[in-house]
Amino acid sequence: MTVSRSPFNRVLGEVPPSLQRPVRFLGTGVLNTAFGYGVFALAIWQGAAPQMALILQFGLGILWNYMTHAKLVFAVRGVTRLPLYALAYGMIYLANVALLAGLMKLGLNAYLAQALALPVIVVLSFVMVAKALGAPITARGEGAG
Repeated sequence: MTVSRSPFNRVLGEVPPSLQRPVRFLGTGVLNTAFGYGVFALAIWQGAAPQMALILQFGLGILWNYMTHAKLVFAVRGVTRLPLYALAYGMIYLANVALLAGLMKLGLNAYLAQALALPVIVVLSFVMVAKALGAPITARGEGAG
């Protein structure tokens, strides 16, 4: 067994191989969600309208998330799949816009509405990202390295 330097990789080594890809996605998702929600909240704090903040979040998120998903989750090298990934993110964006608007119509503020939308968007993202990167959701026999 390879000795890992990060606590995440040590924990990942204890996960059955068939579940490592979803666990990697969740771990990476925490990082990506923090980045995206941070961009969103900072834009709102600076006076941006919620939909403009969401555009900024998704625009920067496409680049950030592609790199983390491709490298850390799906072992994709290069940027050849970036256009398909961006298309998937466009579809995810439209779903997020609809969900955010619906939650705000219920009287929730933008911060809470987007926070509540995140779990739905994360699940949708996992499926769409795997498809865009040409990878199965789980990889049988996948190792921790």
